[in-house]
Amino acid sequence: MSQHIQPPAPESGAAEAAAGPVAYPAEPARTGNIGLGIAAAVVAALVAAAAYGGIMNAIDRQVGYAAVGVGLLIGFAAGKLGGKNPVLPVVATLLSLGAVYLGQLFFIALALADYGNVGLGEVLDKAGVGGLNDIWQEGADAMDYVFLAIGGFVAFGTTKKASD
Repeated sequence: MSQHIQPPAPESGAAEAAAGPVAYPAEPARTGNIGLGIAAAVVAALVAAAAYGGIMNAIDRQVGYAAVGVGLLIGFAAGKLGGKNPVLPVVATLLSLGAVYLGQLFFIALALADYGNVGLGEVLDKAGVGGLNDIWQEGADAMDYVFLAIGGFVAFGTTKKASD
C-alpha cells in the first residue's frame, strides 16, 4: 500500500534566501550645487578680506598664515557646498586673489584712518578705491605678490580636497 504524503510547504523566506541578497540601487553620488558653492565662496571672500585687513592693521604687518587662512576659508566654502565641479577650484583661486588684495586695501584704509584720526568712512569717501589702489601700487613689493599667490594656491588645493 502506498500512502500519499504531501511534502511540507516551503517557508516564506526560503525562496528569497536561495535567490541571494536583494540588490538595491546605489545612492547617487552627491554632486553639490555649483551656484551655492560660488555664492558661499563670495561671502567667504568678503569676510576673509575684512579679517585679513583687520589682522594686518592689528599687528601692523602682513603674515603668510593670514593669507593661508583666506585661501582655506574660501576653498572650503566652495568645495563643501559646490561639490566636485572642475570650475570651482579656479573660481576659488580668483576669489582668494581678490580677497587678499581687498584685505590689503582695507589695511591701507584702516592705517590712513588711524594716522589721520578720522573715520574709515571718511577715508573711503575721500580716497576711494582708486586712491587706495594707487597707494597700494606705490608701496607694493614682491612679498605682496607672494601673499596673493599663497592665498590662491591654498584656495585651489583646499577646494579640491574639500569636495572629496
